[in-house]
Amino acid sequence: MAKKTVLFECEACGNQQAKWLGKCPDCGAFNSFIELKSEQIEVLKEIAKASTTPSEAVCIEDVKIEHFNRQSTGDSELDLVLGGGLVEGSLVLIGGSPGVGKSTLLLKIASNLAKNSQRVLYVSGEESKSQIKLRADRLEANTPNLFLLTELCLENILEELLKDDYKILIIDSIQTLYSNKIASAAGSITQVREITFELMRLSKAKNISTFIIGHITKEGAIAGPRVLEHMVDVVLYFEGDATKEIRLLRGFKNRFGGTSEVGIFEMSSKGLLSAKDVANRFFTRGKGVAGSAIGIVMEGSRALVLEIQALVCESSYPKRSATGYEKNRLDMLLALLERKLEIPLGHYDVFINVSGGVKVSETAADLAVVAAIISSFKNRPLSKDSVFIGELSLNGEIREVFSLDTRLKEAKMQKFKNAIVPAKPLEETGLKCFVAKELSQVLEWM
Repeated sequence: MAKKTVLFECEACGNQQAKWLGKCPDCGAFNSFIELKSEQIEVLKEIAKASTTPSEAVCIEDVKIEHFNRQSTGDSELDLVLGGGLVEGSLVLIGGSPGVGKSTLLLKIASNLAKNSQRVLYVSGEESKSQIKLRADRLEANTPNLFLLTELCLENILEELLKDDYKILIIDSIQTLYSNKIASAAGSITQVREITFELMRLSKAKNISTFIIGHITKEGAIAGPRVLEHMVDVVLYFEGDATKEIRLLRGFKNRFGGTSEVGIFEMSSKGLLSAKDVANRFFTRGKGVAGSAIGIVMEGSRALVLEIQALVCESSYPKRSATGYEKNRLDMLLALLERKLEIPLGHYDVFINVSGGVKVSETAADLAVVAAIISSFKNRPLSKDSVFIGELSLNGEIREVFSLDTRLKEAKMQKFKNAIVPAKPLEETGLKCFVAKELSQVLEWM
């Protein structure tokens, strides 16, 4: 008699073990392992079998390049992030915090595609048809080719898809659906994995382009197993504060293009719209104030002019805080200022904020951050006509950055006059450039 297969799975992260454990060795959760039923184990075997189908090796010179058929979503920013448009039969996962505008954007995209003679099925597991209709009226998204379905069962959704020739499918959201094949609750690791696998198989077989909305955890990752992001073709994350107008859509994975581009949207009464003129949204002009410096960062092929704000004040219990900027890098820059410029920041609170709600991960903003800190410490305003561009090394040198000419052209378009840069630009930009190789030179200029 064959021995019964027993498998336990962590409900928090999806880690699998042959025996029950009190603490998950992967995520550290306690009492999170549950025993998988035989039907669930068969589902996992089916997924593994489908993903490990044997194939023959082919000489790279004999491989023909496959050309993907793309179509515009009707939104220039989303097309930019997708790599030029929506690929037929692709599976796109969109994550973001509650209220950031995921459902609003996809309902508008569904309307755009439906107006382009595409039959679109919008499946909602969170809202009723009347609630979606109210939003569609506000977004002016009513069109005959857009169909609504409020359903939680995967099998019923697949049955509806086979009834008609749908070309676009939108799932809002993946954590609310469940499959009759699995006994666990909706949103569990096994449910999300099985549903995503079925949607992927259907998308490839019927050439249906599918958008999936995914909830995120408090750490900012999409809830569910990590295999979810591996199974889909494109992973996009919404960034931005729900209380502010500007949203950023950033690509983290794209099998049909690069992930360097970032889409910028603006929340309005008619939903999320492509922010065509965002060049002056992240800084203010006028009289200079202490603790404010202007930097330029690259988001894909787009140069953004940002205002870096700093507040330095004396304190008995020093605190460092950064909003929109990496905290570890801020600590490094503060140590650099103390060591190289002998600025005694050990007894001061230091707060950094990037205006506009943008999260800066590029090191080219280092010089602007340092300039803002020094300006606040000395209580001396910086000129609003100057921009700071450069990366700082641990020995106090200012290193060159890529796309310097592109950044300076954007600064010229925004009518800045001076630029503190690590090297001379290759082309004439019309700006008065001050080349600084060391941090001490910037202090002298200031």
